[in-house]
Amino acid sequence: MQHLTTSQLEAGVDDVRRAPSDAGRLELIVRRPALDEREVLDTGELDLSVGLVGDTWNRRSSRRTEDGSPHPDMQLNIMNARAAALIAGGRDRWPLAGDQLYVDIDLRDENLPAGTRLAIGSAVIEVTDQPHTGCAKFVERFGAEAMRFVNGRQGRPLRLRGLNARVVVPGRVRPGDPVTVTRPWRRGCSPTTRDGPPPGGDGPSVV
Repeated sequence: MQHLTTSQLEAGVDDVRRAPSDAGRLELIVRRPALDEREVLDTGELDLSVGLVGDTWNRRSSRRTEDGSPHPDMQLNIMNARAAALIAGGRDRWPLAGDQLYVDIDLRDENLPAGTRLAIGSAVIEVTDQPHTGCAKFVERFGAEAMRFVNGRQGRPLRLRGLNARVVVPGRVRPGDPVTVTRPWRRGCSPTTRDGPPPGGDGPSVV
């Protein structure tokens, strides 16, 4: 399949920007049972210890941990479904990106800062501060221009390559499940610019 050019990617990015901010939808669940293998699921089990049950996250080493063990804040890779459609094309090619959950929701850092929780089905996951930038396989599958674009001036703020998350409440998820956002200040942390001050006060300023 021919890879998209930067101009083609730029032409489609406005649709990604139109993703909902607060209430979205889970579009696809994919687990990686072995290296370079993908399995699209009708139902996924999210577990505190292993992430997506049956996925190989808990057997993958990380260069971001001192001992090379799986990084606890990179348990789940989340990609915007509109970005996946733009970069990969047909839904049958989305799993090549290597992410487990594909959601129709605005992934921008200003919309989903680290600490934001997403309720999906009976599970809850939390956005972490670990960047998700892609690898050599992303280049092989989608091209060097796509890699530069998702990590460039337009793509990085939109988190076109996605974000990392961890499971905080185990549960079952299915495609079509609503995705509901709870930002950090609602759990007693600093408010985000988008939410504004918490009820009853101006709240601390955001810098």
